[in-house]
Amino acid sequence: MKVSSYRKDSDITYALGATVTMEYLNKKVSDVKAVLIHPDFDSEETKSRIYSICKENNIPVEVEQKAFNILSKKGNCFVIAVIAKRAETLAQGNHMVLVNPSNSGNMGTIIRSCLGFGVRDIAIVPPAADHYDPKVIRASMGACASVRIEVFSSFEAYMARFPENNLYPFMLDGSTILQQTQIKKPFSLIMGNEATGLPSSFSKIGQPVRIYHSNDIDSLNITIAAGIGLYEATRDN
Repeated sequence: MKVSSYRKDSDITYALGATVTMEYLNKKVSDVKAVLIHPDFDSEETKSRIYSICKENNIPVEVEQKAFNILSKKGNCFVIAVIAKRAETLAQGNHMVLVNPSNSGNMGTIIRSCLGFGVRDIAIVPPAADHYDPKVIRASMGACASVRIEVFSSFEAYMARFPENNLYPFMLDGSTILQQTQIKKPFSLIMGNEATGLPSSFSKIGQPVRIYHSNDIDSLNITIAAGIGLYEATRDN
C-alpha cells in the first residue's frame, strides 16, 4: 500500500506500533483500512492475531519495509495501521475540555488518562494540536480508539451544546481548592494551554478550581493536573 507522511488535510492517519494497532483492531476495527507489518517483526503470536482479525474483517495486510522508512524512522515500530478519520460527536455526560492544547504528547497522555477514569468524551477548542496526528494516537497508547473527540469552533459553542454540564476551569483566579470542592455531575473539567493556562475570562465561568501543592513549584504539568482532576472528579465511582 502506498503511504505518505501524515498530513492534517488527509482523510487517513496512522496508528504506529503493535500495541496501538491492536487497540484499533479490537476496539474500532471499522476504521482500520489496512495493516502494514515490518519484515523484521518477530512476534508470531501478535502476527497471528492481526492476520486473524484482518481476514475476518476483509482488511488487507502487507509485509513491507518502505512504509516504515517514511512513517517511523526511529526503528522501534514494526506494525502500522492505516486509520480512516471520522468526525465524532460527544455524548451527554462527563467531559474533559481542552482549550488551546498545543503539545501532541500531552494530548495523547490526557486522552489515555480520560479513558482510564471512565471519561470517554473529550472536547477540543482550537487553536490546538491535531488530535488525529499519529503522535497523539501513539502517546494515547491506542486510547483514541475508545473515546469520542470533537473539535468545537469556540468554548461558547461547546457551552451552547451542553448547558446542563457543571463547569470546572482549572486556574488560580477566583478558584477553590479542588480537594475541597464537590464536583457535581455531569461535569466538564476545563484545562488550558500548557504554557499560558486558561484566559482570565474563565474565572467567571462555572466554579474555577486549583490543585493545592507546595510553594516549591509554580505549577503542575498539564498531564499531571488532568490526572489529578480526573481522579478527584470520579473517585466516588
